[in-house]
Amino acid sequence: MRVLTFATVILFAACNGAPSNGQTATPGAPVEQGQANANFQPAFEGQTRAPALTSGVVIETQEIAARLDHPWGIAVLPDGNLLVTERAGRLRLITPQGQVSEPLTGLPAVDARGQGGLLDLALSLTFAADRLIYWSYAEPRGNGTNATAVARGRLNDNATGVENVQRIFQQNPAWNSRGHFGSRLVFDGQGRLYITLGDRQGDDSRGLAQDRSVTIGKVVRINADGAIPSDNPFVGQADAAAEVWSYGHRNVQGADIHPGTGALWTIEHGPRGGDELNLTQAGLNYGWPVISYGIEYRGGAVTGGIAAQDGMEQPNYYWDPVIAPGDMDFYRGELFPWRGDILIAGLETEALIRVRVDGPRVIGEERFDLGVGRIRDLAEAADGSIYIVTDEDNGRVVRLIPQ
Repeated sequence: MRVLTFATVILFAACNGAPSNGQTATPGAPVEQGQANANFQPAFEGQTRAPALTSGVVIETQEIAARLDHPWGIAVLPDGNLLVTERAGRLRLITPQGQVSEPLTGLPAVDARGQGGLLDLALSLTFAADRLIYWSYAEPRGNGTNATAVARGRLNDNATGVENVQRIFQQNPAWNSRGHFGSRLVFDGQGRLYITLGDRQGDDSRGLAQDRSVTIGKVVRINADGAIPSDNPFVGQADAAAEVWSYGHRNVQGADIHPGTGALWTIEHGPRGGDELNLTQAGLNYGWPVISYGIEYRGGAVTGGIAAQDGMEQPNYYWDPVIAPGDMDFYRGELFPWRGDILIAGLETEALIRVRVDGPRVIGEERFDLGVGRIRDLAEAADGSIYIVTDEDNGRVVRLIPQ
C-alpha cells in the first residue's frame, strides 16, 4: 500500500481564551459540551464539567497513512516505526514516512464482528532484548461465542511476522455478543500487565460485572507470562477469580500508569451519559450496573436509577453527554506544554481531550477538534509527538506536533 503524506494546520485555544471547539470561553466555565442526558447531582464539586483549560497550542496534523480498515491499536517501536492493528485481524508495520507493510504473519484467528477483532497492542518492557509484543483480540470460542483474549509473540528480525505465539489470557465465560470487549493493555513498572475488559453488552451479561468469580466487566492483572501475581487482591478467595484487580466496569477502553505515583488510571464507556475516569485500585467495586451517571440508550434509568451506593466507588470524573473514549495516556514528553496531563482519544467527539489532575481530582479540561475522524488510540513517540489512529473504514494514522 502506497500512501501520500500531507500536513494540515489547525488552530486551537488561542491565548485570548478561545477554546479548541470554537465556542466562547468564560474564565472558570466548563468546556461547552451540550445538554446532559440525566439530572444526577455530582457527588463532589468538580466531578463533572471541570473548568475549561486554554493551553494556547497550535497543532499541526500530519497524515502518515490512510486506507486502513478500522485501525484500533498503535505502538511505537524503538526504531521509530509503528505497529498498527486493523480490527479485521491484520497487524501492519508502518514507517514514519508512510510506507505500509503487508499484514504480518503468525497471528491467531479473530472474531471480527461488530466491535470485535484484533484490538490493542503493547510492547514488552524489555522489547529491545526480547522483541516480544502483546496483543488483545476477540477470540472465537465456538457456537457463535467469543471472548477477549491476550497473546504474545516475538516480532521476527525483519518485522514481517510474529513467532513463538502464546495465548496468556482468556476472558471467561465466553458470550454470544459482538460488543464490549474492553481490551486495553498496559504494563506497570514491575512488568505486570493490566487488561481491561467489558460487560459484553447484554442485559443478560452485564450483571456479571458484579460477580468476582468471572472476568466479565473487570480489570485483571497478570504477569508478563500469564501467571497470576501473588499479591492480587482476591488471590486465595474461593468466590473470586485470582486475576481480578477491580470490578463493576461497563467497558474500559483506556488505561495508563501515572508516571509519578505508579497508580493505574482507566477510562470507560458509560451508557447514554456517564463516561468515567477512574483511579482504579486493587479490589474495589466501581459500581456497574448498579450505579451510573447515565441512562439507558433505549431510554429509562439504569437498574435502580441511582448514582451512589455504599461499597461502590465514585468516578473521579464523568462526562454527560458522553465523549465515547478510546485510549488515554499521561503525557510524558516536552514537545507539548502538557507534561503530566491525561490525553484522551475521543470517538463520539472526534477530539483530542486533555484533562489536568491534581492528586485524584480533575481540575480542568480542554478539547481539540482535530477534524480527522473518530480517534481510537494514541501513542507518544520518543520526541514527544503524538500518533493517533482513526477507527473508520478509511482509517488513518496521523502525527500531531505543535506548530
